[in-house]
Amino acid sequence: MELKPYQQQVINDLALYLAHIQQHKTLPKSFNEFWANHPKTPLIPTKGTAIEPYKDTIKGVPHICIKVPTAGGKTFIACNAIRTFFDYAEKDKPQAVVWLVPSVTILEQTIKNLKDPTHPYRQKINTHFGNRVEVFEKEALLQGSGFNASSVKEQLNIFVMSFDSIRTQNKDGRRVYGENGALQSFEAILDKKDKEEEETKDISLMRVISFLNPMLIVDESHNAETKLSEEMLTAFNPSFILDLTATPRKNSNIISFIDALELKKENMVKLPVIVYNHQDRTEVINSSLQLQKRLELLAKEEEKRGGKYIRPIVLFQAQPKNGKDWGKDEEISTVQTIKDKLIALQIPAEQIKIKTANVNEIKGIDLMSRSCKVRFIITINALKEGWDCPFAYILASLADRSSAVDVEQILGRILRQPYVKKHSFPLLNMSFVLTASAKFTDTLFNIVKGLNKAGFSEKDYKTAEITQPREPQTQTLFGQLDLPTLPNEAPANIDIATDIDVSRINLPTETALPTETVSAIEQTAITQNTEFENRVFEMERNNTSILPTEIQQLVKSYKMKDAFKEVATGLKLPQFYLKIPANDLFGEGETQVLLEKENLLQGFALGNADSNIRFENINAELYKVDLDATQNEHTPSFVRLDGKAKESIMAYLLDPSRIDSRVKNFCKRIMDIIGNMYPIPDNEIRRYVTRILEGFSDAQFRDFANNQYSYTDKIKQKIKLLSDEFAERNFRIFLDTAEVFIQPTYQLPLAISPKETTRGIPKSLYSEETKINGFEASVINEIANLPNVRFWTKNIEKKGFRINGFINHYPDFIIVTNSGKVILLETKGDHLDAEAKIRLGNAWERKAGDNYRYFLVYDRRVVNGTYVLEEFLEVMKRL
Repeated sequence: MELKPYQQQVINDLALYLAHIQQHKTLPKSFNEFWANHPKTPLIPTKGTAIEPYKDTIKGVPHICIKVPTAGGKTFIACNAIRTFFDYAEKDKPQAVVWLVPSVTILEQTIKNLKDPTHPYRQKINTHFGNRVEVFEKEALLQGSGFNASSVKEQLNIFVMSFDSIRTQNKDGRRVYGENGALQSFEAILDKKDKEEEETKDISLMRVISFLNPMLIVDESHNAETKLSEEMLTAFNPSFILDLTATPRKNSNIISFIDALELKKENMVKLPVIVYNHQDRTEVINSSLQLQKRLELLAKEEEKRGGKYIRPIVLFQAQPKNGKDWGKDEEISTVQTIKDKLIALQIPAEQIKIKTANVNEIKGIDLMSRSCKVRFIITINALKEGWDCPFAYILASLADRSSAVDVEQILGRILRQPYVKKHSFPLLNMSFVLTASAKFTDTLFNIVKGLNKAGFSEKDYKTAEITQPREPQTQTLFGQLDLPTLPNEAPANIDIATDIDVSRINLPTETALPTETVSAIEQTAITQNTEFENRVFEMERNNTSILPTEIQQLVKSYKMKDAFKEVATGLKLPQFYLKIPANDLFGEGETQVLLEKENLLQGFALGNADSNIRFENINAELYKVDLDATQNEHTPSFVRLDGKAKESIMAYLLDPSRIDSRVKNFCKRIMDIIGNMYPIPDNEIRRYVTRILEGFSDAQFRDFANNQYSYTDKIKQKIKLLSDEFAERNFRIFLDTAEVFIQPTYQLPLAISPKETTRGIPKSLYSEETKINGFEASVINEIANLPNVRFWTKNIEKKGFRINGFINHYPDFIIVTNSGKVILLETKGDHLDAEAKIRLGNAWERKAGDNYRYFLVYDRRVVNGTYVLEEFLEVMKRL
């Protein structure tokens, strides 16, 4: 199981934020710089908007939030985020994760999946941590079962707990703070810490976890909003906190938003949701049975065509009386009445189950199994969390006619798409809500709230045209809400037994035609699905991500000019692709993937590479790195060495009695500062650094202790140089052997969102272009005024088109001439070197074909393979 593109974007955002923390050292600045320089959505955090300035709720601890809608795979994202965090953490830091969940149901589900070696979640974590993984429940931790001072150093330890089981006002929660003899193996390391802090404490589970300084994953974090919850999080002494939720709280520091269209594009959800209002509950049941049968017939036909087994399920929702919780007896009586009515229609009892707070007839049943008979589940709100069955297609509310139907709590239960794939019949890619409400406007408002609770947007709402307010009304969840209110024709709280007339319900058969109502629902669904699919298609065609609704107003976008749109949208710029073995059952055949530098570094043995580095030429400018990196605000970094702490550790490293371990200790320090250099493995970097340090004299060790960042910067530069050289050699070989080839695939987006803009230069592709300065501006002004140039655009660094090879090269400009030639132009000041870009650009031009050109232009400097400006303009006039 691999990350979907939008899930990978979340992981990329996390890595980018962690990199900003290591670079800027302060949490507010890191957060601000992360958003201001975001490659896809640059914006400035502003109070009162969706992205406010950083809120330091747990003092000094990076605390960020990821907003992913229901069915978006939050848990799988979290499984991948663990490695991303530890890639940036200190290399010998204990790998401990506290995974907090809001309920017993989700607790049991999370533990089951993370412990199961066949489950994709556990398989992914095992892959990242070499199968050195252990998952603990709270009871196992309290008993010290497999949890001791040795095990925490040897593996990734994941502690799964519920919020309530940790809170101190709870008797069970207080157990984690009490003295615990089962954890005596931690006594030595905790006593050592006591001496450093000049205090003595009992050995408790919370004290042990606090010592491990864990990463915290807070699932459904909107449930941890109270001051007590903040105190609980603080007690863990976390090194990093990752919140996962579809509905972030007000004080969340959000670094990643996922839009509903992204989920639809990857077939994660059944959208749009079709809403149909009936005259009474009898009609709701009738339409539910008819629609379920129609969907099941389509599902059977889908399977005949090679699709997977689907058995559509209806969720019948009874509403608490007067909006309040019922007593147990009344609840059972009401849901049982609905079940009895269904059985009276000759529906087999084995197809009907009840799931409420007091009755659970689906416990232990695998609803996805072909042998399962369940097609109808009667509930109130018991399915509001921890229950995800992709076969649930229809939510049928049996609320009072006088009530505004409230489906907020369980609407998300029908959104998950079976098998995460697009099915050939459109109706199998949507979900349905059937109601009977005189207060239909209020009902739709509650449905919107349900969508919001599931992480979807109020803007994803659209109504069909209504000509007869008294007739049943079909609505789809897109656009603006402007509906009349049906008159209240039924008394409040009418007895459900008398309001459901089974004599008016026709049990559907496989040959019967659908009722007029169901036909109307189907037609509206298909029409709106086509509209939704067209929006997704446009997103895919233009190779763009949809801006999350919450930040659309914060990110300024500039559209492609109509005069150039036809030509520009027809362009497909060539990029390099790599042939790799197909991932099929027999390992035969080949597939093609976009070339990445990591593909070219396979087999790179850094540990054996040239380690000759001239440290003696460290200059005053490099020394400034050390001064800047050791200021007082350097506290939130994962590598904390400031003031007295720095002096103490450096004295320890230089202690003559520890000469034998000096190389190892200094190597660890360098590894901490270098951080993540993916895809180069840490063990290769460690071998390389060890070889360098083994040749150090005592004087060099002392100099390094005073100028550690400068020395480390030199080592990092050398590693980058060696890896670039290795990647370029492989790139040449792969090109010559046709393992790497070129394909025209990249399309220019319909709109761009640059951080800063330039306008006023003629023939620009977009209404405004990204900011242009200095030599770039003088060059493009000359080009734009050439009569043979059709249009140009400034290519956005790290966001636009890249020549992907042994480096990622983003040429400054893309220019199209009237003759159809496409020119990639890189401009360089005379003082800058660009040999690698020249070599890669020329290789791209040779493979791209006669309609493509690559130029690197200096003002006056003469370099082989480039032009000076005056010569280049003469060439441009002829293209």
